[in-house]
Amino acid sequence: MPEETNKRAMLERYARTFNASPVLKQLSGHLSFSEAADRVLLRIEPILPSFRGGMGGTAAVNGGLLAAVFDFVIGITAALADPTRRSATMQLNMTFEQPVEGDWFAAESWIDRGGKSTLFSSAEIKDPQGRICSRASGLVRLSNVPWPKDWQTDAK
Repeated sequence: MPEETNKRAMLERYARTFNASPVLKQLSGHLSFSEAADRVLLRIEPILPSFRGGMGGTAAVNGGLLAAVFDFVIGITAALADPTRRSATMQLNMTFEQPVEGDWFAAESWIDRGGKSTLFSSAEIKDPQGRICSRASGLVRLSNVPWPKDWQTDAK
């Protein structure tokens, strides 16, 4: 595990690398980490028309997008524990409590508890009014396979 000052720099590189990825670009997503480096933050803005259609209408965000966002932010919580290791979501549980409407939404995730190779994490999706619309919990596996060395030192 890297020391705290190095961890912050690694998390910033981690976010830059993912923000440049085709997946986040197609989702109009922006990944960041909280100042305390204990939360994963993802904002989807704007919500593209192709991601609407939840509840049979055109205003609400489709549940498939929300599930993909939960998979992403739950899996990324592994970076909070050790940004040098890859990870994968092994289990994901979601509840959709109310429709997500508006021009954007935000997801936030954190580690509830964990060990050397397994994490239990939670997440919420909030609408522009700050209402919690969906919640998730998941199990994340930290891999023994590190990220490529050039990615760890300075991915640009």
